[in-house]
Amino acid sequence: MTPMFRRLAALLLLALLAAPASAQSPADRAAIERVIRDQMAAFLADDAGAAFAFAAPSIQAMFGTPENFLAMVRSGYAPVYRPRAVEFAELGLSHGVLVQRVLVTGPDGMPEVAHYMMERQPDGRWRIAGCVLTRSEDRTT
Repeated sequence: MTPMFRRLAALLLLALLAAPASAQSPADRAAIERVIRDQMAAFLADDAGAAFAFAAPSIQAMFGTPENFLAMVRSGYAPVYRPRAVEFAELGLSHGVLVQRVLVTGPDGMPEVAHYMMERQPDGRWRIAGCVLTRSEDRTT
């Protein structure tokens, strides 16, 4: 992902007005956190197939193979590929899309916020439909 595309995606995400997703059940919140944690665990194990399985069908179609997906994450998403620290923040609803904010400290020690767009599948499972990283103002993460 090019730096310009990453900045544009971050600006678009920040432009959305997020509201608390209070209508989500505790089970949904737990399932969303589990999907993100499990994908991060797959990244740590360099298990492309497992990491790819947590991506929504639209993301899978975009990258085609687990190897292409892992290569993109490895090159453009170091804070979620190799996080030093992970802390789940609020789950917000933005234009009908659930966005889970996750505070991460990347391998460089810099705090960032990973904004995970979540999508419920027809079978009820949650999948990751995108992730945008932004620098965190909190330097204690």
